[in-house]
Amino acid sequence: MVNNETDLISSHQKLTDDSKQLDFSRWLRNFIYLPWQTRRCFNADVQKQISNAVARAEQNHAGEIQVIIEGHLPLDMALRSNTRTRAKQLFAEYGVWDTAYNSGVLLYINLCERKVEIVADRGINHFVTSENWDTICSNITALLKQKQYCAGVISGIDQIGEVLNQFYANKIKDLGNELSNQAIFL
Repeated sequence: MVNNETDLISSHQKLTDDSKQLDFSRWLRNFIYLPWQTRRCFNADVQKQISNAVARAEQNHAGEIQVIIEGHLPLDMALRSNTRTRAKQLFAEYGVWDTAYNSGVLLYINLCERKVEIVADRGINHFVTSENWDTICSNITALLKQKQYCAGVISGIDQIGEVLNQFYANKIKDLGNELSNQAIFL
């Protein structure tokens, strides 16, 4: 769904806007999440596969993809916020918005909440419908539910790369890699 709060970024897989209410069940879920679960799903080999997938998906266009995989929300956020808000925060914090052509896309995955968010900068978001981003999020989520973590993330990266290729290939000069291809694990 399109975030109408700002024209700079858009977040998809929008939840009901409960960010103003206290959610003790979300807080408890995030409190009991065990960090080793993330390391088990995303070992060094999988992390390398993800980096390679980002590099492949960014070829031949000026779009930039940043992958952030988080085991659980920080506990202070888990009580008052949701994954959509967290994705927007990380989009800003990691400078995904700060690319030359406003072509940054954040793929945010929260394992505890089982949520996938895509936050796209205004340069690409004007060209892509929210339904397109929602479809990508749904495809990733379906694979994650089947415990196909690596396949889910790589599939999502490939699909985002295809979207970026449609709108940026041969239209503007590729300035090289502006964001790291390494997935960030929180």
